[in-house]
Amino acid sequence: MSAQETLAWEAEHRKRAAYAAFAAAGLTLIGDIVTGLSRAIGRHDDRALTLVDTLRRAAEGQPIPPGRLSAQAMDLGHNVPGEIAGVVLFCLGTLLLYPVIAFLFRATRARRPQLPQLALILGAAGTVAYAVGRTVAEVAQFLRARDFVHAADQTNSAANAALSSSATLVGQLFWEVGGLALAFGFVMIALNAMKVGLLTRFMGVLGAIVGATFVLQLDQPGILRMFWLGALGLVLLGRWPGGIPPAWATGEAEPWPTKQQLREQRDAARGDGGDGDAKAARTPAPMPPKPRRPEPAEPSSSAKRKRKRRS
Repeated sequence: MSAQETLAWEAEHRKRAAYAAFAAAGLTLIGDIVTGLSRAIGRHDDRALTLVDTLRRAAEGQPIPPGRLSAQAMDLGHNVPGEIAGVVLFCLGTLLLYPVIAFLFRATRARRPQLPQLALILGAAGTVAYAVGRTVAEVAQFLRARDFVHAADQTNSAANAALSSSATLVGQLFWEVGGLALAFGFVMIALNAMKVGLLTRFMGVLGAIVGATFVLQLDQPGILRMFWLGALGLVLLGRWPGGIPPAWATGEAEPWPTKQQLREQRDAARGDGGDGDAKAARTPAPMPPKPRRPEPAEPSSSAKRKRKRRS
């Protein structure tokens, strides 16, 4: 597409992508809040004993309470509707990532045709697999934990069987594979968008970090993701406080200058900004040449004759 066609397409779809970014950030935040409140309300009071406490209670003939894994299953099974609602909201926020990265992909590829289509394919497949896999894995785990709360056998082995069902394992597989694909697509799109000038260096690097968190699990609540999505939505709407990058206005690639280029621009600005007089004042004036000693005059012929008479 030409620059005019690119700008026309972006003007038609930019608001939709911005609203999708805001919705993705909002649903992620609401999902975190609902999940946190549900776990706080459903917190089980029984504490897991250490090995020393267990041996002491066994020696005294006291009943031994469930172990740590059993206590975890009890916590998960006490407020299942709230837990499921939180996970579903969080995963809906993940699904809304696709319209955002698809818009950014097309805007980037219009300015950099070298960006492979594989980035969009990985982003699309990864988004769906990550969201669906996480939903299936955690919902199955919550339902099995609810059954465990009312079960007669509440030992650690029974809790392990309840929390490791086949549905949970299949969902975790899709969750991990989808996270890996989504991470690769997300990082490729963010870095290429930075190269063509659609994202600032800060937003491009932060986008790559956000993509990596789908694999490394360093940002499970999605705080970095929410900030990046909100900032991108403001950029797409032209409301970012620092202004939008010029590539959004020209429809062409506007690569960010390197450090060497920035240094040369600063030097040129100092040289052309009326600094000539100050520079001349700082330059020492050349030293005046030393005066040459006058050569002695050639004696006249009469003086020569007088010297001969004296001799």
